[in-house]
Amino acid sequence: MQQSFPRSPHRKKNRLPEYDYSQVGYYFITICTKDRECYFGKIKNGKMNLNEIGKLSRKYWKEIPKHFPFVELDEYVVMPNHIHGIIIIDNDNNVGDNHGCPLQNRNMELLPKIISQYKSSVTRQIRKQFDYYIFAWQKSFYDHIIRNEKSLFKIQNYIIYNPLKWDLEKNNIENLLI
Repeated sequence: MQQSFPRSPHRKKNRLPEYDYSQVGYYFITICTKDRECYFGKIKNGKMNLNEIGKLSRKYWKEIPKHFPFVELDEYVVMPNHIHGIIIIDNDNNVGDNHGCPLQNRNMELLPKIISQYKSSVTRQIRKQFDYYIFAWQKSFYDHIIRNEKSLFKIQNYIIYNPLKWDLEKNNIENLLI
């Protein structure tokens, strides 16, 4: 007799269906640690004080354009348990190719590839340098396509002032425990 198991719930798709995440544009990104654990440092007097793991995370964030030359970085902040940043894809629809096949035409997942590579690099270095195997990222990431200058300005200010608002921040694990 075959036993039936309830179907596991499918994860909600985070990306816009049919949107080409390799096209020129500004993208607001938030990447959280698993269970919102505070691995990167602490906020003190409205200022983020990075620990060594936080400094490593910042270093690798700043190196994204070295690995993706058509990418620029705008404002970003490493918070205790997440990273906010603006990634600018400025490839003029010329992403490059992979074995003779342009990435843009091969799939529309360039932005997720950038974030995946970043998360993998940070995790690998944390485990190598600190022998710290507990560290993990939350699956996936949040993105918002920035469509105009007004939105860009609001998001830039949100990122810049995020450490000042930490006590109110929904990603502050201490606020979730109250």
